[in-house]
Amino acid sequence: MIILFDLDGTLIDSTDAILESFHHSFSKHGHEGKKDKDIKSLIGYPLDIMFENLGIEKNEIWDMVATYKEHYRAISTQKTELLKNAREAVLLAKKFATLGIVTTKTAQYSKELMEHFDLMQHFEVLIGREDVQNPKPHAEPILKALDKMDTKNREIWMIGDTKLDIIAAKNANINSIAVLSGYDDLETLKKFTNVIFNDALEATFYLQNRKK
Repeated sequence: MIILFDLDGTLIDSTDAILESFHHSFSKHGHEGKKDKDIKSLIGYPLDIMFENLGIEKNEIWDMVATYKEHYRAISTQKTELLKNAREAVLLAKKFATLGIVTTKTAQYSKELMEHFDLMQHFEVLIGREDVQNPKPHAEPILKALDKMDTKNREIWMIGDTKLDIIAAKNANINSIAVLSGYDDLETLKKFTNVIFNDALEATFYLQNRKK
């Protein structure tokens, strides 16, 4: 079995780091600040799309993204936590599956975070935003991860907390599980899947039982 995990809202909670970095970027570039709830509603999308949806003109977006990334990298390990049961989910999954990470977060920062939590060694591959042209919900990130793995005769699952993860899995023709530990609520997720668990550990138990 192959299990691909999303990061934000699935294994980690970096909400404080994300919000602070957005506020920092808006302030540094002289823009009026945005409400936390408006920023949080877009988490899961690439940064450029988030800034565009928050009202930034296209010609300024990449400067805003650069400022965001500089600040985020400085604070990310201090202001990011593993979600409850996330470590247990990874350690359990490793016992019966080959693991990967497919995230819209920058791969470099994602690896640094997972190394900080002493979990990166359990993953065979990590695909981030800079590794693809088309982020989730496009199939490309998942397909790129699978290109680096032995998929022959393997059942493949994506575990994520937003509709973007579920749609991307469908587009890549693999199975998916939604979890409620992140940014999309139950009613939103139910529009895309009926395989929904509270967190990554519950999802992993489900897959372990399928394996038996």
